[in-house]
Amino acid sequence: MSKRKENMGKTICGGGPKAVSFAVLLAALCALAAGCRREDFREATLAVPGLAATNETDVAAALGRYEGVDRQTIRFDQAAKTVTLRYDSMKVAQTNLRMAIQEKGIEVAFPSNTTGMAGYIDER
Repeated sequence: MSKRKENMGKTICGGGPKAVSFAVLLAALCALAAGCRREDFREATLAVPGLAATNETDVAAALGRYEGVDRQTIRFDQAAKTVTLRYDSMKVAQTNLRMAIQEKGIEVAFPSNTTGMAGYIDER
């Protein structure tokens, strides 16, 4: 029987158990890498009752100090008293953004609805 016919039933990689182990390891690493979130960009509109044309620079500086904030997307709406921006929630929380504005001495609204909290039981 020729060598070719003897090898027909063997694995394609022909490396035996070590090659199979390597292939399984490589597949597992690829699956893990695909499943890990590295960023989660969201858009937020923050109510800032203390917003004025004179403090837009301060607000932008306060928000821009965070690595997860897309500085190019910071938009001010003086009529609505809001600031809209995109941020990476894997790097910075929306509460941190509000607190950064508040630390500049500018009034900012925090959500008052706590019924959406995880584990909250409304017994009304």
